[in-house]
Amino acid sequence: MPAAAPPIPRTRRALAARRTGWTAAAVVALLLAVLLSLAVGARAVAPSVVFDALLHGGHSDDAEVVRHLRVPRTLIGLMVGAALALAGTTFQGITRNPIADPGILGISQGSSVAVVLAISVLGVHTLSGYVWFAFAGAAVASVAVYAIASSGRGGATPVKLALGGAAINALLASVTQGVLTTDASTLDEFRFWQVGSIAGRDTHVVNQIWPFLLLGAVLVFSVARGLDALALGEDVAKGLGQNVAAVRILGGLGATVLTGAGVAAAGPIAFVGLAVPHIARAIVGTDHRWLLPMAALIGPVMLLVSDVIGRIVFPPGEVPAGVMTALLGVPFLVALVRRKAVPA
Repeated sequence: MPAAAPPIPRTRRALAARRTGWTAAAVVALLLAVLLSLAVGARAVAPSVVFDALLHGGHSDDAEVVRHLRVPRTLIGLMVGAALALAGTTFQGITRNPIADPGILGISQGSSVAVVLAISVLGVHTLSGYVWFAFAGAAVASVAVYAIASSGRGGATPVKLALGGAAINALLASVTQGVLTTDASTLDEFRFWQVGSIAGRDTHVVNQIWPFLLLGAVLVFSVARGLDALALGEDVAKGLGQNVAAVRILGGLGATVLTGAGVAAAGPIAFVGLAVPHIARAIVGTDHRWLLPMAALIGPVMLLVSDVIGRIVFPPGEVPAGVMTALLGVPFLVALVRRKAVPA
């Protein structure tokens, strides 16, 4: 007599236990990344001094460096990493396109155009001033992409979203380059934002963007079940009772808010929104109720570790975090592809 198959509840419990274990490991990795960000740099600070500065109000020179320079930088890294990772995961779910991310869909380029115009036309010259223009540019680009994709027969299909994003990205990139090639002073100022970095940000920028990050996170988590259903196809999702248009609108709005806030705070950080969803998917699977939290944990780890490496690789100078995320993210993604961990 053939052996009976294992009970489904036991299988589900085992899967949940494995996912819980990986999530706990990601939390530990995030805590270690935060400690590294606070302690490591051109001026190394002992962990004991870090804890003294944070918990007991230490007044040594190292404690002042931690509180006034590294804490805001680390907070920006946490928020931007989580925002871009959540946005990339949501965009990939909405479009059912494994290479979709805020940069490919033109959202980041919308922020870039807005910042260029703010510098060259309106004379905005501060990071805190860039925030609002970058956010508005991301919103306008997102609306344009969705409007193009939803026009005509069939609505906003994954292919039309990808093509619309490519078209908007190319248009906005040409506008950006056109302005920069005719205005040398704007180019000199813009290039420091364009490379992507979390250095030099203060608590004022943190206070400006956290409400938008919270709103965007609430929106994308609210459509987690809808993204799972959408992955099975539009017809199946509708058969399961999901309002496909509402899932795409709410998810797209949330991802746009997250992208706008993240890019506004740190510039167009490369590769986090593309690589992190695949890494998270390889760890916890395709259930967005687990996938989104895991991406929100891995994104900051990737960004903070990249920033720390950038501080120490060529002392006393720094390599911007946007450069390091690409250098570190490419091998991870190539390894996942070679091991067939990325779903087809």
